[in-house]
Amino acid sequence: MKKFTLTLVTAFCLLVFVNAQDYNTGIGLRGGLYNGLTIKHFIGDKSALEGLLGTRWSGFEITGLYEIHNPFADVERFKWFCGIGGHIGFYDSDKTNWGDAGTSYTVIGIDLILGLEYSFSTVPINISLDWKPAYNIIGYNKFFGDGGSLSIRYIF
Repeated sequence: MKKFTLTLVTAFCLLVFVNAQDYNTGIGLRGGLYNGLTIKHFIGDKSALEGLLGTRWSGFEITGLYEIHNPFADVERFKWFCGIGGHIGFYDSDKTNWGDAGTSYTVIGIDLILGLEYSFSTVPINISLDWKPAYNIIGYNKFFGDGGSLSIRYIF
């Protein structure tokens, strides 16, 4: 038990003192044509994983992204980021503007993301503006280039 506790304390200290980014995890809301939830967690100094749960056309989509963050315009806490990932979504064509009438679609595809984010130093809030184009590979094959969104996250 002592070894486990020592290992846990050491790991915690490394996570707290080694991370150089402005925050470790952020959870919040994402608004745009796809509205939903966002959670971003840094796994390194510049790399993060982001999960999105979004709705559109009375369906929903789950997206996972791997992102790289870099300083932007030499402004502290202001970064640009880009990344790649994938999604799975579930839609009813009667509520979309695409597909055959009366058909339900399960789609799987790839996503790219490019954006800017700023973390406030006085309050634990982060905002980001991004463009996330996506292409459905399975299901209804189509490119969607209208995935721009504004996200607001509580960071800790």
